[in-house]
Amino acid sequence: MGPSEASGQRDTQALLPVPQAMELRKRDYHVERPLLNQEQLEELGCWTSATGTRQWRTWFQCSRARARALLFQHLPVLAWLPRYPFRDWLLGDLLAGLSVAIMQLPQGLAYALLAGLPPVFGLYSSFYPVFVYFLFGTSRHISVGTFAVMSVMVGSVTESLAPDENFLQAVNSTINEATRDATRVELASTLSVLVGLFQVGLGLVRFGFVVTYLSEPLVRGYTTAASVQVFVSQLKYVFGLQLSSRSGPLSLIYTVLEVCSKLPQSVVGTVVTAVVAGVVLVLVKLLNDKLHRRLPLPIPGELLTLIGATAISYGVGLKHRFGVDIVGNIPAGLVPPAAPSPQLFASLVGYAFTIAVVGFAIAISLGKIFALRHGYRVDSNQELVALGLSNLIGGIFQCFPVSCSMSRSLVQEGAGGNTQVAGAVSSLFILIIILKLGELFRDLPKAVLAAAIIVNLKGMLMQFTDIPSLWKSNRMDLLIWLVTFVATILLNLDIGLAVAVVFSLLLVVVRTQLPHYSVLGQVTDTDIYQDVAEYSEAREVPGVKVFRSSATMYFANAELYSDALKQRCGIDVDHLMSQKKKRLRKKEQKLKRLQKTLQKQTAASEGTSVSIHVNTSVRDMESNNVEDSKAQQVSTGNEVEDIAAGGQEDTKASNGSTLKALGLPQPHFHSLVLDLSALSFVDTVCIKSLKNIFHDFREIEVEVYLAACHTPVVTQLEAGHFFDASITKQHLFASVHDAVLFALQHPKSSPANPVLMTKL
Repeated sequence: MGPSEASGQRDTQALLPVPQAMELRKRDYHVERPLLNQEQLEELGCWTSATGTRQWRTWFQCSRARARALLFQHLPVLAWLPRYPFRDWLLGDLLAGLSVAIMQLPQGLAYALLAGLPPVFGLYSSFYPVFVYFLFGTSRHISVGTFAVMSVMVGSVTESLAPDENFLQAVNSTINEATRDATRVELASTLSVLVGLFQVGLGLVRFGFVVTYLSEPLVRGYTTAASVQVFVSQLKYVFGLQLSSRSGPLSLIYTVLEVCSKLPQSVVGTVVTAVVAGVVLVLVKLLNDKLHRRLPLPIPGELLTLIGATAISYGVGLKHRFGVDIVGNIPAGLVPPAAPSPQLFASLVGYAFTIAVVGFAIAISLGKIFALRHGYRVDSNQELVALGLSNLIGGIFQCFPVSCSMSRSLVQEGAGGNTQVAGAVSSLFILIIILKLGELFRDLPKAVLAAAIIVNLKGMLMQFTDIPSLWKSNRMDLLIWLVTFVATILLNLDIGLAVAVVFSLLLVVVRTQLPHYSVLGQVTDTDIYQDVAEYSEAREVPGVKVFRSSATMYFANAELYSDALKQRCGIDVDHLMSQKKKRLRKKEQKLKRLQKTLQKQTAASEGTSVSIHVNTSVRDMESNNVEDSKAQQVSTGNEVEDIAAGGQEDTKASNGSTLKALGLPQPHFHSLVLDLSALSFVDTVCIKSLKNIFHDFREIEVEVYLAACHTPVVTQLEAGHFFDASITKQHLFASVHDAVLFALQHPKSSPANPVLMTKL
């Protein structure tokens, strides 16, 4: 089809209605093209190398539009709040904010206990960070604030760096709780500042992609292990026990053993209080699940339980009569800001980075889920900055590190929340409680808070059902889940996360080292090539071997690629090459012996000619012998010339004789095609391995071709000096089918010589 005919058809189709034109294109879709190698493809497609853009130049460009875009990017509230549809969304956001605040109150008090801090600091952490995120966050539905996993991570830090044993009074061996709490608050607030600095810094350098290294099985295994940690940490409040502060590897195991050994010392009143509160909370949750379609808002079971437990504790006197531990004094009002302690930075920096990554991973995961559900975009880098500022400013106001709560986020969405106005409403409601109502909860039993925490762990503990589902779907992901869970349980939260990430990355490396290698065959009457072991209708092309790997080739698996290639080809390439070298060596030695014999006979013939001039009679007598000697000399010289000529030809062709001339078996194929469509990049080791493959197979008289290379890979091959006089772009083909056709039509030609284009 000529260019004029093609343009004429396009003009005709342009005049037709759209459905008829599409139908015509479908009916006439038939491609007839020439066989293309890489050079011809670049010429036909007018390939030009992509010019590298220098992003840093745009950083220093100043304009009003750029300043406005940067302001809206880093302060998103200015972009959406002026366009906020008050009539449509305000009521839903108010109800959602009130619902979240009702949940935030008991969770803030309870999660402060997880962090090893007085309960009021959980209320502070439910106010400042939430309001900061309202200004800087890009997710409309996540509820930022106290979270069980983050709280228990903070608690492991405070209890390890400020254990109860450090605050024993020498007089009566009791713990100075005021000094201990002040020290732990300083630790937690400094930790929050460090976490915020890490998150803001990573967000500003566009490091939001770090969360991609935390796969879903890893995060779910980690949060499941953290929920077990949370459950164990609350046992002392459920049974009213005094336990030793433990941290580090195996601390969870030791804590469980200590709880079991001290069970006879349990306070009966505390156990009864926890059980009753837990039963009430479970019943309310079941009722909410059953009536969620009929109720405009879920029943605030946690808040009602807290109010009822506080009233009963105050009226009955649970602390004095039954020894039930209560929350105690909750000061009214806000605490003044305080600068972090730089002396603690060195001891907290490792914990801070781990908490920063985990907190961001949880928040961005939930944020993207809600964004996909409601059709908007979440900026991962801005989320990192927003969460970092929430922790940074919160740490200055005596808060501990926070993240996003799944349960509160679901409530905020389900109650009709549309934007972070709901978060601002919940934070203002918490502010009212801090200023006026907080002191009313001083008689609240800690066992009730522990029961609320344990009941809320149901969602994360249900993640144990991942084990059977992953066993059926993907056992590699199951291995990641189990290793993450076991490492976190045994080695604590910080070391467990590091082990999980390292194991996950190593598993990726191992999986790239063990890809699926296959020999391809042509599916009958098509240009499609599939694994002959998987497709019964795929047949190997006679004389051509096509090989493919399912993973990219780089330094870690390049040697394995070469070994698998030689194994799948059905011939021992290395043995054949060694045999060829041995026979060539023998041939050279024979040539040298014949040359020495020729030299001796030449010297003998010169001596005979001298004797001929001296004594003619002797010449007549020995004429027959001389002729025989000359005949032998000529035959020897001819043999030497033949061997030398053969050596010259072999020098021209791979520096040696042919396999057939040496009496060696020839491969059953004359061409090898490497399908490199799986290559996403190449390194120096990959380039050297490919060159070695060309050299080795050419030694056994097999020509090698490459097929389906992506343009970035071709560019990297050029930069790595892969192409030379013996390997050119004419060894690269647009597809496997092009390479196979060329190999069939030119089984012994060199691609360095121009060939005629052949139509498919």
